[in-house]
Amino acid sequence: MARCTAPVNGHRSAAAAARCPACRNRYGGYGGGYRSYGYSPGYSSSGYSSARSVSSSGRSGGGSGRSKPRWSPAGSSVSYTPAEVQALTPIRRSVETRTPPAESRDVFLCHAWDDRGGAAKELHDLLEARGVTVWFSEKDVLLGSSLLREIDKGLAKSRVGIVLVTPKFLERIRGEGIADKELSVLLARDLLVPIVHETTYEALREISPMLGSRSGLSTTEDPMANVAVKLAELLSDL
Repeated sequence: MARCTAPVNGHRSAAAAARCPACRNRYGGYGGGYRSYGYSPGYSSSGYSSARSVSSSGRSGGGSGRSKPRWSPAGSSVSYTPAEVQALTPIRRSVETRTPPAESRDVFLCHAWDDRGGAAKELHDLLEARGVTVWFSEKDVLLGSSLLREIDKGLAKSRVGIVLVTPKFLERIRGEGIADKELSVLLARDLLVPIVHETTYEALREISPMLGSRSGLSTTEDPMANVAVKLAELLSDL
């Protein structure tokens, strides 16, 4: 007697049933009478019906492969790319397990001097509007005080460092200015989020391979307002 070649759940396709010596006569080969033990039109080669993708954080993703990390509230207006979730998850984990410095700020904003009234000010204002406390040289370095000393104090008392990478910033670190000194300190920490604005990670890697190796956020993916929301969510409920 011919034996069925299928696993316990039946054949996965009509063609497979037609080739089986035990089932091909029973189900009429490729014909319309085919009904395998476990087969349904929604079955895929992975063993699941057409389901939504699930990110590494465990939440199902929406369109375009975007998802929600575990710290993003249910009613959030933003979604994250898989690369963003991967980049931000270890930073969130580190922040959760560390005791913040006394009188700390949430973030230290590293930026080019030429961006202080433009993109850096915009990001600062968006973050502060979301309740994120920001160390920002334009307001935290008093007239007559030592800029480098105040930067050192700001770095020491900030929970997370964010680096606003713009064309002007790339010019500054190429010339090894103050922004480069801030960057050297930030790179020694594992709490650093690059924000790429009006440039690319490829351009950054050409000038600073070490910073370019860090993943972060980009205004190519989202407007600056959404970047601020993601940073606020990263530091929420801490």
